[in-house]
Amino acid sequence: MACVPSVGKGIIDIWSWSLDRSIPEVSRLWDTLSPEETLRATRFVRERDAIRFSTARGLMRMVLSQYLGVQASAVILVTNTHGKPQIGPSMQVPLQFNLSHSADRAVLAVCDMFPIGIDIEQIRPINEDVAGRFFSRRECAAIKGLQQQDYLHAFYRCWTRKEAFVKAHGMGLLLPLDSFDVTVEDKLPPRLERLDGDEQASESWKLFNVDAPPGFVGAVAAMTGGEAVRLRYQSLARIFIQDAGLVT
Repeated sequence: MACVPSVGKGIIDIWSWSLDRSIPEVSRLWDTLSPEETLRATRFVRERDAIRFSTARGLMRMVLSQYLGVQASAVILVTNTHGKPQIGPSMQVPLQFNLSHSADRAVLAVCDMFPIGIDIEQIRPINEDVAGRFFSRRECAAIKGLQQQDYLHAFYRCWTRKEAFVKAHGMGLLLPLDSFDVTVEDKLPPRLERLDGDEQASESWKLFNVDAPPGFVGAVAAMTGGEAVRLRYQSLARIFIQDAGLVT
C-alpha cells in the first residue's frame, strides 16, 4: 500500500477530487464503505446522488487509510456528541480530518494537531435574503456595502468561512451562526473577528481560502492556539492511480 507520511507540525493537507466517476470506480469505492455508509447511499432517490456520496466517502476512506496504514475498509469512524465525524479512539491515532462536498466536487482537510473544518460550495444564484437570516449584523452590513456584481462571491466567502468554523468548533447546530463574525470583503484576509464568550478567539483560530475550481468557493478553519500553520495541497494521482485505477 502506498503511504503518506504524517502531516507534520503546522501543516494542513488539502485533498480535492471529482465526484462523477465511472461505474467500475464506484464499485471499487463501494467496497470500502461501512455498513452504515452503504445504507445511507441506498437511501438516495437519485442514482447520481448515491454515486457522489459513495465517491466522497470512499475516497475519503482511501486517503485516511494512507495516513493510518490500514485498508480503507478498516478505517474506523465515529461521531462526537454533536455529529462530527472523527477517527475511532480504538485506532489510537490523533488524526484530525473534515470532508465537504458540493455538486460534483469534494474537498478533505487532514492534520495531526488541530481541530479543523472545511467547506466547499458551488456558486449559485440566491433568491432570498439568506444572509439576513443566518449571518451576523456585521457580516450583513459588510455584504450590503458591496457592489451588486460582488454580492454572490462575498456571500459564499462568508458562508464557507462560517461553515468551516462551525465544523471545526465541533458543536454543530448548537453554535448560532450570528454568535461570531468572519471577514467578508475580498480585500481582507480570511479571519475570525469575534466569537461570543471568547475574547481570544481571533488569535486562537486561523481561517484560509481553499483553492477551488471555477464556480466554487472553499474555506478551512483550524483552532491552532496561535501557532503558525499552512495549507499543503495533495494529489490523489500520486498515490491512487497505480493502486486503485482511480483518477482525480
